[in-house]
Amino acid sequence: MYSYALLEAGCHYLIQEKEDAPIHLIQVGLETDYCVLVTRFSDEESMEWKKKTDPIFDILELLSDDKIKDWQAIYNKDAYNYEEEDDE
Repeated sequence: MYSYALLEAGCHYLIQEKEDAPIHLIQVGLETDYCVLVTRFSDEESMEWKKKTDPIFDILELLSDDKIKDWQAIYNKDAYNYEEEDDE
């Protein structure tokens, strides 16, 4: 079992918080003595504080800068298309 204490600020990770839970893309934005500020990317972006001792079932991958650029191109394109549909 892993914890949020292993994650580095500024990095993007694919994690699974519980064994049967879906995989999430997160970014650690800020680290304090006891907590980390995590941005979770799903249908909508959300930020939440996690204790460093909070468990993570699996840290699947630390994403490279190239993979993040590829993901951002897809994520931003989908967000743009969604906004256009709302305007109609």
